[in-house]
Amino acid sequence: MSLKEKIRYFEFTHTGQVRDHNEDAVFGDMELGLVVLADGMGGYNAGEVAAELAIKTVADMVRAGVQRETRSDIDETSGLMRQSIVLRNAIIRANKIIWQTAQTQPQCRGMGTTIAACLFHDNRASIAHVGDSRVYRLRKSRFEQLTLDHSLMQELVDRGYFSHEEAMRSANRNYVTRALGVEPNVEVEIQEETVKKDDIYMLCSDGLSDMVEEEDIHLTLSTFSANLSTGGEQLVQLANTNGGRDNISVCLAQVVESFAESRGIVSRLKGWFG
Repeated sequence: MSLKEKIRYFEFTHTGQVRDHNEDAVFGDMELGLVVLADGMGGYNAGEVAAELAIKTVADMVRAGVQRETRSDIDETSGLMRQSIVLRNAIIRANKIIWQTAQTQPQCRGMGTTIAACLFHDNRASIAHVGDSRVYRLRKSRFEQLTLDHSLMQELVDRGYFSHEEAMRSANRNYVTRALGVEPNVEVEIQEETVKKDDIYMLCSDGLSDMVEEEDIHLTLSTFSANLSTGGEQLVQLANTNGGRDNISVCLAQVVESFAESRGIVSRLKGWFG
């Protein structure tokens, strides 16, 4: 099912005020229901290469995998929807390709990238991430971070050494403990959420989340919920106004209509009568 008329999508990426080139990459295809954001790292242009490899690999593999999965069935082994497994496996494959490229191309040695991705299907969102690129959701008046950073600072917060507010002010908050391409294998964190009409899902690189307080992101998205194009531009502008110390990328996906699968009369009757 194409979600082009079901989800309103906008993407924004900016070099920022300090960096001389942009190592972030973004991708959105509402025919497929896929949104991906990657924040590359590495010397010269290697981070840019890693991010682009991640985006292309995930998009290609999800497109091929979703075509094979005609229903939102649950995998008995993992308990995950099959679309979630397709997304997870695509990211694992991207890790292998980036790792292999880094080993064989001297100019790419040491490159890596974070990744955050949402695959929308059957009124659900399969959410996957590696690193500190984030996924947030605005549902009515509630704004929440759905992913937890794979970072040293997040681990210290989890252990009670720092509060969330103290972590936001720390100079070491960007030290990631997991990324694509830095090891031959990677663990992809994946979760599944039920979507509701008017939900706004936001993917962002740390160039936004480090520079703009969550309260200001919440206020901006709420204010411009009827005009997300302007809202995204405002978020990038806020990050730049606050210093723009890193590349800034934002993907916004707003659910405007149900995209539940058609299950036939028997399934519908079961849903109605319990």
